[in-house]
Amino acid sequence: MTMITNTLGIVFSNMHDEMLGELTEHRTTGSIPFGGRYRLIDFMLSNMVNSGISDIGIVTKNNYQSLMDHLGSGRDWDLSRKRGGMCILPPFGHSSTGMYRGRLEALSGVMSYIRHSNAQYVMLSDTDIVANIDLDDVMEQHQKSGADITVVYKCAQFPKDAPKDIAILNLDDSGRVNDVLVNSHSTGKQNIYLNIAIMRKELLEHLAIEGTARNNPSFTGFVLQERSRVLKIMGYEFQGFSSKVINMKDFFKTNMDLLDPAVREQLFFSERPIYTKVRDEVPVKYGLDSVVRNSMIADGCIIDGYVENSIIFRGVKIAKGAVVKNSIIMQSGVVGENAKLDYVVTDKDVFIDSGRILTGFETYPIFIAKGSRV
Repeated sequence: MTMITNTLGIVFSNMHDEMLGELTEHRTTGSIPFGGRYRLIDFMLSNMVNSGISDIGIVTKNNYQSLMDHLGSGRDWDLSRKRGGMCILPPFGHSSTGMYRGRLEALSGVMSYIRHSNAQYVMLSDTDIVANIDLDDVMEQHQKSGADITVVYKCAQFPKDAPKDIAILNLDDSGRVNDVLVNSHSTGKQNIYLNIAIMRKELLEHLAIEGTARNNPSFTGFVLQERSRVLKIMGYEFQGFSSKVINMKDFFKTNMDLLDPAVREQLFFSERPIYTKVRDEVPVKYGLDSVVRNSMIADGCIIDGYVENSIIFRGVKIAKGAVVKNSIIMQSGVVGENAKLDYVVTDKDVFIDSGRILTGFETYPIFIAKGSRV
């Protein structure tokens, strides 16, 4: 199987910011820290790079300084190139438009970038999906089926508190999409659209122009719902581990899922690595009285206390007598002596004073904002 080198990647970094609360107060969805050393955008960027897509545009909207700091020139993903490579696309495509309202309007705003690409196909993706997807398989099915558009979905339990923009696909026996439901009150297992789609570049250009002309900025609404009977839209079922990070509860659960070796085996393997920004950190330093159980500890940490069932990011310090359970401590956090944390998420640079006791719950973890002192 050949890699899909004639494909342009378009990644939307901001589409789900409003649903993630404090996590996206100062950053985009794509730059949310995850798993001790990654950002959410790392997964889709790595999926594209591993399948040979070397020309990727990242559509921004606001709060994208941290995203730019993380991505840099794209070197860590082998996207720092004289031709093609990674390109940060600003939210204003031309002076006559304001901030885009949906994916089609965003695509219309960056249409000059798309037209200048020599790619035959375009692959669209958001950054809220944690998965290791072989996009070569998606392309192979797309070409064999003769589809106009192929969309990737996961058959999974539909969340009770699902946000209104999650789309459910109805497919016939051949795998063709014949109906798309949004803001549904469905229950049970459903075909949940992962916001990954592939099509010919010429078709995308036509749809973006037509959608803008009809004042319909939504790719799901205008393309998948209104055009499903006109266009041949086929579904590709992804059967590996995937998680949509759509709210704080999902963010917490997906991080905790990494403590399961079976999940890690489906996300991280040598044939299709997940790349991220490389930092030269010293190894973890464990104190003589430290205890660590079923946790992920990133480089540069100093652990003198007790850590269990937790994700500890780079440069965190956990003092003597401190107890951290079922928690996520992001980069450069400090947990003081004899502090006790259970079901707590701290953003970057949070300082927990000595003796503090913070207790949340699995379905409602306590979140401490970036730079806070408790």
